Amino acid sequence: MARTKVIFVSGGVISGIGKGIATSSIALILKSRGFRVTIMKADPYLNIDAGTLNPIEHGEVFVLDDGMECDQDLGNYERFLDQSLNKTNYVTTGQVFKSIIDKERALGYDGKTVEFFQHPPEEIINRIEKCAKHNKAEIVLFEVGGTVGEYQNLLFLEANRLMKLKHPRDILHIHLTYLPIPSSLGEMKSKPAQMSIHQLAQAGILPDFVLARSQVAVDEKRKEKIAIACGLHPDDIISAPDVESIYQVPLNFENQHLSDKVLKKLFIKPRTADLKEWKTMVNDMLTAPKTAKIAMVGKYFSTGDFTLSDAYLSVIESLRHAAPKFGFKLKMTWIDSSQIEEEGAKMLAGFDGIVVPGGYGTRAVEGIVQAVKFARENKIPYFGLCYGMQQAAVEFARNVLGHKDANTTEIDPKTKYPVIDVMKDQKDLVKYHNLGGTQRLGSWEWKAKAGTKFVKAYGKVTGSDRHRHRYEFNNKYKAEFEKKGMIIAATTKDGNLVEALELKDHPFFVGVQFHPELKSRPLKPHPLYLAFMEKVANGKKD
Repeated sequence: MARTKVIFVSGGVISGIGKGIATSSIALILKSRGFRVTIMKADPYLNIDAGTLNPIEHGEVFVLDDGMECDQDLGNYERFLDQSLNKTNYVTTGQVFKSIIDKERALGYDGKTVEFFQHPPEEIINRIEKCAKHNKAEIVLFEVGGTVGEYQNLLFLEANRLMKLKHPRDILHIHLTYLPIPSSLGEMKSKPAQMSIHQLAQAGILPDFVLARSQVAVDEKRKEKIAIACGLHPDDIISAPDVESIYQVPLNFENQHLSDKVLKKLFIKPRTADLKEWKTMVNDMLTAPKTAKIAMVGKYFSTGDFTLSDAYLSVIESLRHAAPKFGFKLKMTWIDSSQIEEEGAKMLAGFDGIVVPGGYGTRAVEGIVQAVKFARENKIPYFGLCYGMQQAAVEFARNVLGHKDANTTEIDPKTKYPVIDVMKDQKDLVKYHNLGGTQRLGSWEWKAKAGTKFVKAYGKVTGSDRHRHRYEFNNKYKAEFEKKGMIIAATTKDGNLVEALELKDHPFFVGVQFHPELKSRPLKPHPLYLAFMEKVANGKKD
């Protein structure tokens, strides 16, 4: 059996230049050539997973079918590859150290000294091999988190170096770097890119390819300078300019024959290529003739003087997947719910649809309740995701059922009407702050009520979706809600937990306890996002 090929991907100069998109794109073009491909993400922090990280600082926490809480890049991996990943696809320095320490405590090293620069790289290599075997992959891409030159990711680069020494024909390194165009100069500068390649060399690695990120395509002069800096042919410097859609990136790489070049250096015979369906999807996204205005009302947009959307990356991408199916491009407006508390919900007038995504805590929650009320009363298509479903229940209980004190016990533990309450098996976990990895996580099966918008969207009465929460709809209020027109559209398979609510006599007012965006793909938009965008399109008044 042929050895699995491994492609390491690193980044230099600055963070946030699209290493995850580049890795996803390379994986896609190799898969399109007929190879079995998977991707691993290595995060250099000491956390065991991403579950306890602040989304404003770190971005969205992505959840896999098996419940692993991981970096948002794994969402891009799944979307580009159209494959469901698992816990073997994600590794942190914390996981590596914990495994080593647990093994040492169990005398797994036979009394030998556990060495900092020997055993962690060995553990990382073992995890790469385990991931390849578990996913039956012919090619593994391994994205090294962080930026070259940082102390934190040296262990992952050392694993790369050791694997290359042992199997030189099976290991590649691709380095993503950045060429700025300072406004005061008006000229693209290659020196930062050269310096990041030199920093990579200090870890004992010379890249096989360099992806040159910049605002515009990198010219031949700059390619030659970078090639000299790392001992490559200019053809191995791949231009990676800014694009309108991230889904254009693999097409840009293939226009420069990147998959052929990679396969040649890995000593693999090329297979036939097929990106036809992907090209059609990208063209539909870019040429959609109409525009839909969607308000995203959330709690995690503001950081200092800036507004960030990474906290809700999968929601935004899922809307982008669905909109072109109805001839629309999206015009997204990110509204921090604290702004609604200050200015009122009338600021939502004129939007074609309103989405309230997931969240935690008490900050700016009344702004979300106001947004829900505005969507309900003004018949604006509304889609509530997890926290967005919970606050829809709170709003309905207060303003339709007349329970003015209604709330979730997450916000008000002493509320007289706890329409959303913590699950029984979660109460001690919350009390004693045992919070990491203890929520209702991963894929859960549901069953739905026939005749609902929910069932119409899916075209079936059973299915599964991914979760990340610990508070649930209080079953005590089921009958009262349904009597006043809020239907329990779906529950867990055993009927014990509510999975979806939807309002009668409304174009589209649906809240789900799960996160459908975690399973949406550009070639296969999630059914609920399609249903939401269909109602947005039907109600659009140009």
